[in-house]
Amino acid sequence: LPVIEELMRCEPASMNSELPVVWDRAKAYQVFDVSGNCWIDFTSTIFVANVGHSHPRVVKAITDMAGRSLLNAYYYPTEIRSRLAKKILGLVPPGLDKVLFLSTGAETTEVAAKITMIHGRKISPEKDVVVAFEGSFHGKTMGAQTLGGKPGGKAWIKHFHPRVVHLEYPYPWVLSEMKMTGAQFFYHSLRKLSEKGVHPEEIAGFIAEPYQGWCAVFFPADYMVALREWCSKHRALLAFDEVQAGFGRTGKMFGFEHFGVTPDIICCAKALSSSIPVSAVIASAKVLDVDPSLNSTHGGNPIGMAASLASIEVLLGEGLVSESARKGGLVKAELEKWREDRPGYVCEIFGAGLLWGIFIRNPKTGKLDVDLVDRIIEKGMQKGLLSIRTCCGTLKLGPPLVIPDEALIEGIQILRESLDECVAEGS
Repeated sequence: LPVIEELMRCEPASMNSELPVVWDRAKAYQVFDVSGNCWIDFTSTIFVANVGHSHPRVVKAITDMAGRSLLNAYYYPTEIRSRLAKKILGLVPPGLDKVLFLSTGAETTEVAAKITMIHGRKISPEKDVVVAFEGSFHGKTMGAQTLGGKPGGKAWIKHFHPRVVHLEYPYPWVLSEMKMTGAQFFYHSLRKLSEKGVHPEEIAGFIAEPYQGWCAVFFPADYMVALREWCSKHRALLAFDEVQAGFGRTGKMFGFEHFGVTPDIICCAKALSSSIPVSAVIASAKVLDVDPSLNSTHGGNPIGMAASLASIEVLLGEGLVSESARKGGLVKAELEKWREDRPGYVCEIFGAGLLWGIFIRNPKTGKLDVDLVDRIIEKGMQKGLLSIRTCCGTLKLGPPLVIPDEALIEGIQILRESLDECVAEGS
């Protein structure tokens, strides 16, 4: 309690809105406080610890590098950076042959927008429109929030970049209402954009998350196929923000693999290192070699490079991508029981791998119930489970990929138990 009170005194409220658990240590899929209380972790520290907390190989890589008296190198060449670059380029489709290392996810999306605009202007001075999507999240810096599609998050910005525009997201309920396929909806959205004065030849590229973070709703595959074909035809770039989705989270190495398309730009962060801040932008030499100022003070941090290399080797060596896909089947089977047993409350379930979103609604109004979800995750905390607070009326599941089947099912059952108790208390 003194730690929580001191943090509330010294920090803004924005830093103290999560569950009141003071982390002391974390290992694999469990979090411990100083008193020895233990929680199953369904957050992965917001999709960072994909290979688990404090994986021995990642810890060793960090401590070994720290012991070599090389804590930072700016972006002077280092052997560890060259090894990581080669390893990452071996994970992505052919043609994506350059990687830029940075520190945060927001840096990567800002770089993606920048190089997309530069690419477009080389073709034509007016070809510099970047298209993003409503409901998306691309970071918290001004440029990243401009790209993002959450109005509340960027209400503080008075003047937006006039060449950043947004398309409506193809949610399944929107497609159903309009009686359209994903591909049809894509072309419908482009026509609406054209009616607003944005002509196809002005579009330099698109940036998209494979799924919406707040709800785990993926793009329809046919939408993305149509988008990729359009970009190729119109010399526009397609960037995927894989900051949340990458490195096995969805049962594939990258989220875009669910669509069967190849992007021009990939933005990575979070689970790249499964620990400390490291991010990367992956693209072709033609796309990425456009500006000599594309670098970052901590982008080549040797400790971060070592942690990232170890994390990727664990991901591959322990088969965690296929494990994520397999465990996703277990999650889906458990969650389908919720919908059968709690109609009205549990209406929609979306996800893949170890990324899931459960819509919790008020059965009287049909609206997403933010307060009920907060009560569910608080009660879950009391029962030994840590969950992500979305503040959107959705339960979001994102445990480390190393979680054992038994702990995974136990965590889901804790949430179900918490839902049942909260409903009973409110009736």
